[in-house]
Amino acid sequence: MHCPNCKSKNIGKIGANQYYCWSCFIEMTMSNGSLSLHQVEEDGTLTSLDDLFEAEDLQAEM
Repeated sequence: MHCPNCKSKNIGKIGANQYYCWSCFIEMTMSNGSLSLHQVEEDGTLTSLDDLFEAEDLQAEM
């Protein structure tokens, strides 16, 4: 799996269908073969980054 944001392979699994990129600090959730990307804010909330990517960029590549 590659991070759609930075193209790194430095991805860790943090939960069921949830992954974290240790290179750019983005959280990813897999659902129906596509990824949803979120930035973790200082207070622990998540901000969606999906609108920054094309649909084909969010297709899971394992």
